[in-house]
Amino acid sequence: MGQGDYQILHEADLRAYLAGLPDLKGLLGGEPAAWAITEVGDGNLNLVFIVKGARGGIAVKQALPYVRLVGESWPLPLSRAHYEYLALMRQAQLAPGLVPAVLHHNVALALIVMELLEPHIIMRKGLVAATRYPRFVDDITTFMARTLFFTSDLALSAAEKKEAIAAFAGNHALCKITEDLIFTDPYRIAEQNRWTAPYLDGLAASLREDLELHVAVSRLKLKFMASPEALIHGDLHTGSIMVTNSQTRVIDPEFAFYGPMGFDVGAVLANLLMAYFASAGHERAPGERAAFEAWVLETVEQVWTEFARKFLDLWRAGAAGDAYPPSLFPGEKGAARLEAERQAYMQRLFTDAVGFAAAKIIRRIFGLAHNIDFELIEDAKKRAISEARAVRLARVMMVEPGAFPVITDVTAAARNLRDWVPELSG
Repeated sequence: MGQGDYQILHEADLRAYLAGLPDLKGLLGGEPAAWAITEVGDGNLNLVFIVKGARGGIAVKQALPYVRLVGESWPLPLSRAHYEYLALMRQAQLAPGLVPAVLHHNVALALIVMELLEPHIIMRKGLVAATRYPRFVDDITTFMARTLFFTSDLALSAAEKKEAIAAFAGNHALCKITEDLIFTDPYRIAEQNRWTAPYLDGLAASLREDLELHVAVSRLKLKFMASPEALIHGDLHTGSIMVTNSQTRVIDPEFAFYGPMGFDVGAVLANLLMAYFASAGHERAPGERAAFEAWVLETVEQVWTEFARKFLDLWRAGAAGDAYPPSLFPGEKGAARLEAERQAYMQRLFTDAVGFAAAKIIRRIFGLAHNIDFELIEDAKKRAISEARAVRLARVMMVEPGAFPVITDVTAAARNLRDWVPELSG
């Protein structure tokens, strides 16, 4: 099996394929017949295999020609694996050590072989267990600051930027998923929507009637569609981040394209906020997760402040992009005016992140793909209470982003809703 036609790989196929690749065969070690191959994909789109031999292990990801979560009724182009490969390679250049190393790529098979991340776990699972990760803030803010800044007009010439946009422009099928599932479907009757019924039935109906919210989410959708600011990961949630106490790795950038920077930043903030609101539902005794919850909100604050600091440091270091030509800002007055503009730029980016975070929260509660932060709360009523608190905050964040000029306004609002008792349906 070479660079020929596509086929879905099963265990025997994969074993034979890897055995024919000398570098990977040597990395795994031992006889191919003895390799342990396990399909572990728990995401919505792809097959993921862990392969272990006598000497080492690898991870193998293959795109399916449809959405795995739904089935063959929802076809999806295999080209997304190519865009994921391109994104991983670019991210590895810009943020070395923060993405898995790519060991092999087969375009026809829509297949990527990567280093096996062990003993890393999906961050979302760790947060459900109330685990704190001391390296996370530094690592994720370095990843976002470097990947976003160095793919933006602040660091690239206009020609470089336009060529880069073109290289990812074909990933529109994945963009369409985002445009529908995040910015449209939760606010209308859609076959694949679901929520914690019957408790959130009334809240779901209110979202469908809330025209102010519809305007706000449509503005965000337009920005997502029409603002190619930088190469964004496009799906930067805590299920796409693998962690240990000392390492962070960002995985699964198959949604990558040139879009608004605030979408990535907002996704990280949203998932931390959801972990915070879900925490009450995982309590076995009142207050037992208080220290963890305090850490989560502190992490929310630090993610923004450290990202902004690192991004601005890169900009101040002598950006070579075609935006904001230094020749237009000479002398002390020019430098001061440019610095004021940098601060205004970051404030706009923060406002975008607040809105996108809100959209990410709402879609995880009323859309197609939910997350385990809430889903693993066994008591449905407790789950609904946690979700309703998150949605209450998200609505204000989306409709009134100006009410949150600084990140501590977001965490203060979340803290104030920690014990709020919503009125549920049913």
